[in-house]
Amino acid sequence: MFARRSFNLFQKRAFSASANQASKVTVLGAGGGIGQPLSLLMKLNPRVTQLALYDIRGGPGVAADLSHINTNSVVTGYNPDEQGLSDALKDAEIVLIPAGVPRKPGMTRDDLFNTNASIVRDLAKAAAKASPNANILVISNPVNSTVPIVSEVFKAAGVYNPKRLFGVTTLDVVRASRFISQVQKTDPSDEKVPVVGGHSGVTIVPLLSQSNHSSIAGEARDALVNRIQFGGDEVVKAKDGAGSATLSMAMAGARFAESLLRAAQGEKGIIEPTFVDSPLFKDQGVNFFASRVELGPNGVEKIHEVGQINEYEQKLLDACLVDLKKNIQKGVDFVKANP
Repeated sequence: MFARRSFNLFQKRAFSASANQASKVTVLGAGGGIGQPLSLLMKLNPRVTQLALYDIRGGPGVAADLSHINTNSVVTGYNPDEQGLSDALKDAEIVLIPAGVPRKPGMTRDDLFNTNASIVRDLAKAAAKASPNANILVISNPVNSTVPIVSEVFKAAGVYNPKRLFGVTTLDVVRASRFISQVQKTDPSDEKVPVVGGHSGVTIVPLLSQSNHSSIAGEARDALVNRIQFGGDEVVKAKDGAGSATLSMAMAGARFAESLLRAAQGEKGIIEPTFVDSPLFKDQGVNFFASRVELGPNGVEKIHEVGQINEYEQKLLDACLVDLKKNIQKGVDFVKANP
């Protein structure tokens, strides 16, 4: 089942941490719109004993600010140079990558590609060298293409482990739970809506037939699916050019990191949706796919099948796979052309 607990950072039961295990978490892009709230949430997580913050600007300042918070983790900000990046990554258990530019009105995640692809490639090169055994959590959009970029960089360095590379698609599930609860007048923490595919537009496939409200149909279903697929546009428009989803994305990234830490510390049955190197549709040339993934001490433990879906969802999935294949290839081709 999904991690259903409310993500309440002020309830100790939400983080029943193991006091004897040290966990270093590194945030690359810690000074940005996602990076700052994400770093705050990591500072509040008692499973984290060391928090390393890096950015091309502002990393030490964010670290100094967070270091005043009365939790036990040690926060260190690193200089924006090659040595600082290497030191930030060294011995990390989890590396979160929210670095990059945000979307602006009218932009899709794919419009971000030319800028963010280079950023992610360079950070991946540093991680492959300094922390090849870390769990790499890619938040930088377009995730459908940036995750393959990281995989190609790690392959070139001879350190690729598909069980340790994750595209963070948790926000799609968080949105699905919230949006369906607004329609059905329910508690969103009780909603379970599997979301598979990718992390952009039509590649996001909510499986309402597997939710608590499988009877939703017609225009209500179409509107709900569209909102889940393009919910990020609401935030971009509402921020009027000042950014995209940062706070909700930070919460989603922190939730996924927390799940990985719980699994690494021995908790069983931790299942989260995530975009990974997956066998589910490789026969169709789609090497990465988001589905429910069981996590463990070594990262990916088990990739769950999509399961039974209806005719409507099959059409959504078919459209997803067409775009997703192109998105993935775009990332692979970028690394080949820009090693």
